Amino acid sequence: MFNRILQIEKELEGSVFFFGARQTGKSTVLRQQFPDTLYVDLLDSNLKSRFTRRPYLLYEMLYDKAEGTLVIIDEIPEVPELLNEVHRLISERHHVFILCGSSARKLKRRGKNTLGGRALPVYFYPFVSAEIPDFDLEKAITYGMIPSHYLAKNPARQLEAYIQVYLKEEIKEEALVRNLNSFQRFLEVAALTDGEMVNYNNIASDCGVSATTVSSYFDILEDTLVGYRIPAFRRVIKRKLIQTPRFYYFDVGVVNHLLHRKELVRGTPEYGHAFEHLVIQELYAWMHYSHSEENLSYWRTYTGLEVDVVIGDARVAIEIKSVEEVMSKHLKGLKAFGEEHPSSRKMIVSLDPINRRIGDIECVYVLDFFKNLWKEGL
Repeated sequence: MFNRILQIEKELEGSVFFFGARQTGKSTVLRQQFPDTLYVDLLDSNLKSRFTRRPYLLYEMLYDKAEGTLVIIDEIPEVPELLNEVHRLISERHHVFILCGSSARKLKRRGKNTLGGRALPVYFYPFVSAEIPDFDLEKAITYGMIPSHYLAKNPARQLEAYIQVYLKEEIKEEALVRNLNSFQRFLEVAALTDGEMVNYNNIASDCGVSATTVSSYFDILEDTLVGYRIPAFRRVIKRKLIQTPRFYYFDVGVVNHLLHRKELVRGTPEYGHAFEHLVIQELYAWMHYSHSEENLSYWRTYTGLEVDVVIGDARVAIEIKSVEEVMSKHLKGLKAFGEEHPSSRKMIVSLDPINRRIGDIECVYVLDFFKNLWKEGL
């Protein structure tokens, strides 16, 4: 049993939508953290069929329960008509609901009742390093942090199945795209640009669709929680800045599978991209689990100077390099950023095991960075 960092009970100031990509462990953590709570599993085909025919059954089932009863409905997007009954039960009986699902898009697209702010969104992510005893960095970089993949004996087969299930259940069955083949091609092209600036026109040319269609495809990835865009840092001091967002898949293992990366070797560009992605993935989860009100962004000038991560209004700047020895040439972006934002905390996260300071820049070994991130924050 793995103890997940997110303690959902602490999020329950009222009802919540509990969203996370497929196989991140949502159902498992709900059953672990709420073993005695009334649980409605809409993956049960009989229950799904009955509630689809008669959503009012939920109201009948719960109306006589004590006020404020906690109820978990797993895979609520499968029967979004139940949200009307949930709304009534919150209003009349003050019941508290955890409404679990892997896609907010199903609810939005169907124009269903989203409870008018009566349920706040809570997001769940793949494993993070602090949740895994004896965390294996190389395994995480190669196969990602989706629990079933990280723990699998044959994660490559698991990743193949994951992509096919996503395409079938989230995309094809929901008719989110007209041409599934073009969307599958888009998934591969998006993987090629993972961690890079999004250029809709270039991707459209590679996929044989319009730039508008590509933009809608990225929206689908975000709504189904398979990816996210990180904005560019916008505060200009002296240097003119790039303003285009970057895209990341939610898990580095998915990217590696789409790009057919099977054996990642230190010192190669492929390893470097995967290493950077894993650190971003860890930071992204930490920002959400810690309820940070700051933004996560990146900084890049038109002359090519760059910092991979900026937290808040230049409070922290982080460069990510998969090098085993940090040298002065790796610090150019951070030094340029520091010239414009001298009060910022600056660090480089790398495979260099010797933690030290070079001027005002902290050099931090990646495993120490992960440990400190979850223990002390930034």
